[in-house]
Amino acid sequence: MAQFVTGGTDDVFAPGHIGELTQVIPPELVDAVLDESRARERRLRSLPSRVEVYFVLALGLYGHLGTGLVWGKLVAGLTAKVPQPSEKALRDLRRRVGVAPFKRLFDVLAGPLAQPSTPGVRYRRWRTVAFDGCGSLNVPDHERNRSWLGRTERRHGPAGYPRLMLMTLCETGTRGLIPAVFGSASKGETDYAHDLVGHLTPDMLLLADRAFDSNDLLADIAAQGAQFLIRATSTRRPPVLALLPDGSYLTRIGGLALRVIEAEIHSRTADGRDIGGTYRLLTTLSDHRTDPADHLVRLYHERWEIEITYLALRHTLLKGRVLRSKDPVGLNQEMWGLLTLYQALRSVMVTAVETVPGCDPDRAGFTAALEAARDTVVSLIGTTAASGPSDRPDLVGHIGARVLHALLPERRMRLSARIVKCGTSRYNIWNRDERSRVTTPVTAIEITVHPPALPSAQDPTRALSGRWGQVCRLLAANSNQAMHTRDIARHLGLPTSGRPLSSLTAQLCYWARNDRLIRTAPSTYKITLPDTLTPPPSA
Repeated sequence: MAQFVTGGTDDVFAPGHIGELTQVIPPELVDAVLDESRARERRLRSLPSRVEVYFVLALGLYGHLGTGLVWGKLVAGLTAKVPQPSEKALRDLRRRVGVAPFKRLFDVLAGPLAQPSTPGVRYRRWRTVAFDGCGSLNVPDHERNRSWLGRTERRHGPAGYPRLMLMTLCETGTRGLIPAVFGSASKGETDYAHDLVGHLTPDMLLLADRAFDSNDLLADIAAQGAQFLIRATSTRRPPVLALLPDGSYLTRIGGLALRVIEAEIHSRTADGRDIGGTYRLLTTLSDHRTDPADHLVRLYHERWEIEITYLALRHTLLKGRVLRSKDPVGLNQEMWGLLTLYQALRSVMVTAVETVPGCDPDRAGFTAALEAARDTVVSLIGTTAASGPSDRPDLVGHIGARVLHALLPERRMRLSARIVKCGTSRYNIWNRDERSRVTTPVTAIEITVHPPALPSAQDPTRALSGRWGQVCRLLAANSNQAMHTRDIARHLGLPTSGRPLSSLTAQLCYWARNDRLIRTAPSTYKITLPDTLTPPPSA
């Protein structure tokens, strides 16, 4: 990286730095993205565009300070004669440069950070990634922001601030960002997820929560060649095509051949509590010999690493504060600057940890890296080039040294209480599973894989209940011949017109889309049932 110029007309570029992180985001890169987005100044100004890029990044680094004080941090360690702009001049500078350079800068830095041999970043030959949404980013309550984001409705009325929905695809081992999108919360996480699927590659294994098990999204993920392990909603009942020795089974959903794992997980805590729940996981990893069911259930726990990503962004970097900008353009610029800054910090942390053999990146503390980065802005540590050609670049640096000095202990098993200290929050009063109100160590985790309950000849109604069971028994009683919707309704004692028929038609269509029924003609269906449900031929 070039040294800062401390004399002559080039003094205006002296504030163009962000401490040691300038080695990750060098001036040459900033100039390139400014040229590419046509945002560079046409004449030499007292506040060039390059300086504005670093200034917006510094706004994210010092989110608790006003713009004037942030500028003071950038110039505090400089000996050059630099301008002292007003806050209005700094605002005008932000408007002049716009959003495109920051979006492009994030695109350059985004992507997996760890080497293939780094501990904790891969499952077998796949790099584990996860995506999820963060809908708790508050923005200033200004009419221009409300026109874009709208009002957030809560149980007790609209929220005090409009909220921004952030959706990212994260490398779970390092918590680095691969892509990111954001916008109005009214669009929904599933819609934003479709925008991220194109960044999946065949060497990735996607972990996702039960909000992302729609047939279209599963098909899009599979089309990218990536593997996935996604929790299914409790209402999904995939058909059992083949039972595997480890208790999982093969199925077919939306044209995809998948494997289903149904498991009961119980966590026993040090205070004697037993907290548990049922998980139904969908995966493309169909071989039970190479990928046992209990191994995949434990791997799914890595999905929570993306929540640590949002913890660092929302609470460590922003300290829960409302964003600065009062218009959509400013919000876009501010968000891409925050994401770029976050990715730069993560890259420095991962580089430092990889110098320690066998060290897992999740032991690197984000708070230690952030405070060290702030110190280098004022002291100018790491902002100038090496003094001689024989000097080797320091892969660790000041930030990395602080991170390695304050490595976190090995990951402990513990149960965190889901509670918000707010009178209007539902988590303030809901505690259905009777979790502890404080973080409690976990002494043991018990995983029990439950094979599906298959129907038996002695009691064919045991596993088939409700409307689905009635339809199954009806088709079995008719030797599984295709039947029209009206004939099914008549045999079930339902009206053959009006809303009851429409409701039955919708159910049959839904089961057909999920490969539980076979549609042989318009409004005509049949089903493939186990032999135990098919009536024996008459003598």
